[in-house]
Amino acid sequence: MSVPWSKRDTTAALVLGALALFTRFLGLLQPTSSGTPVFDEKHYVPQGWDMVRSSINPVLGGIESNPAYGLVVHPPLGKQLLAFGETFFGYTPLGWRVMTALFGAAVIVFTFLLGRRVSQSTTVGIFAGAIALFDGVLLVSAKFGMLDMFEVLFIIAAAWTLAGDMRQVHQRWHGAWLAGEVAAAGPLGPRVGFRWWRFATGVLLGLALSVKWSGLYYMAFFGLLGSFWDLWLRKRYGVEKPLAGALLRDVPSALASIVLVPLLLYAWSWRAWFASETSVYRHSLADGSIAASDWPWLSHLPEPIAGWIYYHLSVAEFHASLTSSSGHSHPWDSKPWAWLVGARPILYYSATDLDCGRLGTCREMIFLFGTPPIWWLTVPVLLWAGWVWLTRRDFRVIVPLIGFAAGFLPWLAAFDRQMYFFYATALAPFTAVLIALALGNIAQRGEPVRSGVIRKLAGTTPRTGQVVVVAYLAVVAAAFLYWSAILYGFRVPEGFYQSIMWLPSWK
Repeated sequence: MSVPWSKRDTTAALVLGALALFTRFLGLLQPTSSGTPVFDEKHYVPQGWDMVRSSINPVLGGIESNPAYGLVVHPPLGKQLLAFGETFFGYTPLGWRVMTALFGAAVIVFTFLLGRRVSQSTTVGIFAGAIALFDGVLLVSAKFGMLDMFEVLFIIAAAWTLAGDMRQVHQRWHGAWLAGEVAAAGPLGPRVGFRWWRFATGVLLGLALSVKWSGLYYMAFFGLLGSFWDLWLRKRYGVEKPLAGALLRDVPSALASIVLVPLLLYAWSWRAWFASETSVYRHSLADGSIAASDWPWLSHLPEPIAGWIYYHLSVAEFHASLTSSSGHSHPWDSKPWAWLVGARPILYYSATDLDCGRLGTCREMIFLFGTPPIWWLTVPVLLWAGWVWLTRRDFRVIVPLIGFAAGFLPWLAAFDRQMYFFYATALAPFTAVLIALALGNIAQRGEPVRSGVIRKLAGTTPRTGQVVVVAYLAVVAAAFLYWSAILYGFRVPEGFYQSIMWLPSWK
């Protein structure tokens, strides 16, 4: 049975949300490049502003253009969300960053919610939310007008609804088994009714896909997880033909929710492109671009559909060309295995050789930088999660582990591609939940503490495991403060900056 929502849960969500808003909005208007966007904001912020200026109506919105680069390489939804902030606050730092900051705060709350749902423990949920709150990757991603934070929120929310579906359908199967409905339903087993949680998962995955194509990975992994969960339930409750039952009674509705719904939402995100006569490649059939391309078969399709598919194939070709073997390189390129320990952060902003008077030379730097006590535990906690799942049937780790795999494994197959650490942003919430689950286990272990000082501070007699958990969370918070200079871009002396850059690969 699910643990009922309590006043403590509400308080925890509100406190974490308030702290997330404070940390994300602190210094949000800085830095800029003489009042203009910095780093990859230079791609997306102007595109969002194009949408504001070309808006047809509130439903259709506007279209984005990118004349300097010739091709817009991501779906429209992320830019539409940036445009929403720019509509209210103009072409200003607040306008192009307010939505990412709000979404970044919501990610912290949903990390708490996911941790609570999979563990059925408010305490574990608080652990997860606190770890996410103090992670540098989630902080910095929320403070710039880019696309990653939008996708991350939709993904972590989809994981939360998926966990809700898995729990709900398990309860339905148990109820049907107690009522004798499983045996009476025949060799394929019973139907379990409409699954609103799974439908919501499909909606959220469609939104993630409409921000970046990497949402496809989560559609595949979450869809397979849900289907195998259905198969396992049919086996567990004694269905005579569980595989046939799952294929005939579970998979069709799963495909509708996890594939069809996201694809429809993805197409809807392009509504302004279809409505405009000046969209990029809108008339590529009429102007001869398709006939001269590698895909002349598109000429047999209606013009809007042909142009839309031609656009997608052109974007796919662009992404496929960004490989190290073809000569593309970048000083901040990092491969997936480096993400596992945050070995190669990426520089978002830099101002060096600043005069600090008696302090000498100073600098201001902002890195997408993973808080080391969190990211350095990634590999150990993944191994622990795999171990408890396989040996102890600890199903609490399934959703965060599969969520992590969806954001990591597909990139290994394309390791020759130019990659950056911000591709790993979606891994952070799942890592936080897995660490929180491990902390929940640790907190229950150990003997009562004999130290009078600790007992006095705690107001009770804690176990040694609880002391270890509190100490770890304190280290995470302290590390966040210690490295805050390169997370917020505080002006610091050159010597201090060098002292906190522990690894050569960080520079």
